[in-house]
Parts: sequence; structure tokens; C-alpha cells
Amino acid sequence: MGPLFIDLLATELSGEEREMLQHPLVAGVILFSRNYHDRAQLIDLVKSIRAASHTRLIIAVDHEGGRVQRFRHQFSAIPAMGHVSAIAQQLAVPAELLAKQLGWLMAAELRACDIDLSFAPVLDVNGISDVIGLRAFSEQPQQIIPLASAFIDGMALAGMKATGKHFPGHGNVKADTHHLEARDLRSFEQIKQHDMQVFSALISQNKLDAVMPAHVIYPDVDEQPAGFSAKWLQQILRQELAFKGLIFSDDLSMKGAAVVGDYVTRAKQALAAGCDLLLACNDRDASIRLLDGLAHTQVKGAESLLGKAYPATWSELAAQSNYKQIAAQAQKIATITSEWDKL
Repeated sequence: MGPLFIDLLATELSGEEREMLQHPLVAGVILFSRNYHDRAQLIDLVKSIRAASHTRLIIAVDHEGGRVQRFRHQFSAIPAMGHVSAIAQQLAVPAELLAKQLGWLMAAELRACDIDLSFAPVLDVNGISDVIGLRAFSEQPQQIIPLASAFIDGMALAGMKATGKHFPGHGNVKADTHHLEARDLRSFEQIKQHDMQVFSALISQNKLDAVMPAHVIYPDVDEQPAGFSAKWLQQILRQELAFKGLIFSDDLSMKGAAVVGDYVTRAKQALAAGCDLLLACNDRDASIRLLDGLAHTQVKGAESLLGKAYPATWSELAAQSNYKQIAAQAQKIATITSEWDKL
């Protein structure tokens, strides 16, 4: 399995995409809303991806909840994680139990469509960021740790591995790295004692199978964004925090990555810095340049991110009493949060 995740243009595979999926550099596919019409179509698309590739690829999606949920029609609405504590209080249930149920629900529905991975949970601390906000569980690291841990436990019960993002923390920089270069001017000690506490705790609990670094520059440590920095990935994440899992680059097309250079340069720098897997999205020509321009390498252990075989089908999931109960609760939560959004 190679290092590259590619995207698709529409709801069906094109001939070009079938050919790309057979390339030895391709590790997987990341799906977006443009790839989704309804659940039956999604299941057919996943089957066609499986059939087109020589090896079992990792099929992934951003489906963390709130405004970042790529499939909505015929899927349960997963609330923004920043609402979990308030929802739990309103429903008079323990917040950690609710987080675990939501992690299970999100993962179980995706696994029922044979999707391996949702890039979740967000481990950022809610601060001044325009792009994080309620995607974070809390403004306090010590509140995030138990909620994120429970969410991960729920994912694991449904056969899905966890990817913590965005290391070492995106919440205290205002700019959205999808569109802008971002710099966090705090000292390393400030970051270590605040944002990094979440990653450190969950790594020590052996809860994270993968980590995705931020396209943020932390100049007190390195003038390269974290995802392109050997100091952040090898010295701090691997050595100091003793992280043993896989490291994903965030999307190489994001403006926060542009400071590194052109697309192929970004990919090479990310790999050299310590990323194992690369996301290349929303630029087909650039993806092709990567397939042509990168050395043919294999990623040790990448297959560990493949989903476990639970449940076998959507109808099997839908027949489970706990699914019916948790999905009904999610519908109730969606009504509550929609009222909050009107305030």
C-alpha cells in the first residue's frame, strides 16, 4: 500500500479514476459530498472502488459531525462535538456516554456502507479559530480528553480506527488554513501545557491509531507548518510523545500548505518530515503529477486502518435495537440543536 489518498469527481467512477486506483502509490480514497446522492448509490460506489483496485484500499471521509458531515440524507445527523456536554445536560445523560454513543453511531453507519475511516475526532481546543469552533469538544483540554476518549471507544465498537486532528492544536490561530497561511505565535511551552495535553493524554492511553497535523506554522518551534516539520512530527510527536501510529498529512491543496512549494514539493517534504500518508484533494492534475512524480514507496502498517467487518450490511445494522435507540436519540438531538442555531 502506497502513501497517497486521492479523491473522485462525481458519484460514479470514471475510466481515468479506475486507472488511478490501480496505481501502486494509492493507499485509499477520500469521499466528499459531491460523491454522494443516496445511500444505495454510495454503497455501489464503494463496491466499484473495491472492484477497480488491485488491493483493498482504505476508503475514508470527513464525517465528524456538525457542519463537517459529508453524507446527510439517509444518515443520522451527528451533532457538533462542541454541543455534546450541553446536549447531555438537557437529556439528563452522562456526557461521556453520549459521546460514546455518537462515536458508535457515526462509525457504524459508515461501516455499514463499507467505508473504513472517518477522520475523527477533532482534538483541538476551542479558542479563536474560525474553522474549529464547535468542531472541538470544549474550550478546556481536561474536558476534551474524557469526551474524545469515549467517542473513540464508540468508534472502536463499530470497527473503526481513530484519527486525532489537528496536531499540535489548531484552535488558537484565527486563520482558516483551507484558504490562508496561519501562524500561532505562542511559545512551545504554552502549546505544550494547553493544546498538546489532549494529544499527549490520548496517546498515553493508546487511543489514537493515526494523527493528522495542522497546516499551521508555530514559529517558536519551526518555520515550516507542523505537517511539514520533522521537529514536530519526529522529535515531538514520535520521540517525546511516543506516538507509534500513522501520520496523515492534511490536504496538500490547502493554502496553509502552499508556503512549502508546489504540489510535488509539498508531498516530498511531508514524507521527509515524517508523514506516512498524504491527502491530495480537489486538484486532479496535481494528483496525477504526484502519481508520476513520487518514488514508489510502501507504507508499513497502513492496512491497520482498514475497518473491521461490523456490521455486514445496513439492514443488519437497522435491525439492531441499540441502533434504533441511538439513531432515534440522534433525531431528537438534531431538533434540539436546530433550535439552538436559531438563537
